[in-house]
Amino acid sequence: MNRAVAKIVVCPRCLPDEYSLTAVIDEEEKDDILSGELCCRHCGHAYAIREGIAFLNPRPRTPAAHLPRYETDLLLASYIWSHYADLMADPEASTAYREWSALLNNDGGWGLDIGAAVGRFTFEMSRQCDFVIGIDTSVSFIRAARWLLRQRTLSVALPEEGNLQRQVTLQLPTDWSAAAIEFIVADAQALPFKAGIFSQLSSLNLVDKLPQPLAHLTEINRVARRERAQLLFSDPFSWSLEVANEKDWLGGTEAGTYTGFGQDNIKKLLSNPAGPLQPAWKVAEEGSVWWKIRSHRNHYELIRSCFLQAER
Repeated sequence: MNRAVAKIVVCPRCLPDEYSLTAVIDEEEKDDILSGELCCRHCGHAYAIREGIAFLNPRPRTPAAHLPRYETDLLLASYIWSHYADLMADPEASTAYREWSALLNNDGGWGLDIGAAVGRFTFEMSRQCDFVIGIDTSVSFIRAARWLLRQRTLSVALPEEGNLQRQVTLQLPTDWSAAAIEFIVADAQALPFKAGIFSQLSSLNLVDKLPQPLAHLTEINRVARRERAQLLFSDPFSWSLEVANEKDWLGGTEAGTYTGFGQDNIKKLLSNPAGPLQPAWKVAEEGSVWWKIRSHRNHYELIRSCFLQAER
């Protein structure tokens, strides 16, 4: 973990109170902490740093015998394809990440890619920010993203049909810098950062995958700068009872607080001058992009992700 990140992290277990974490370093290389702990002097919890990755998820990890869906090799391959297929010159690749990137202005400052998965949009944001952090709860995803960050190349076995696979190698473009990027394991509903740090934030295809969607928006609002901040929010709003109780959805219902469509409700939440997200955001642009994910050579999912680009 980059030492610069260690200076802005707080204990996610103690939120909404912010208590800085103290780095206890066992091994480091230049400004990269390879192993050690981040310790909270308030609650006493220690968060591990292993192989350069800080594990700042406040929730206990699922036992290895019950690995969640987002830790499987098959889903990892699907997401690597989805994020980087255009760099592999795959004719089926989507242009979603380039389209999303074009919606953010080059204003510098710190960037945060929430739900970064295997890191494509974090790399895109790095061309417009002074430093970018990508977070995800999936250890598999973050390991792959950080490997790509350090090695600039990654080989992956793409499923073709049944047990057949095709080995492909991904190479990052030479003009993509790795000097000011970090990836950590963290929870979008308990962001382990000080308030008011980030000038650019993104949440792509994430809010409908969270048990507490409103907590995610509240946390985005807390860590964003109060002035000169940009937010790119995009989601297909595939609400599911397997993920969250219906009362916690931010759309897709006919009764309750957030009736109607998620994109409309989140726009209202962001822009309401008397609402819970203060200071209010101004939605500058809205629309949709087509995002694609691949299961195997004959099976793709084409997903419309509805975006809001907001500023304050």
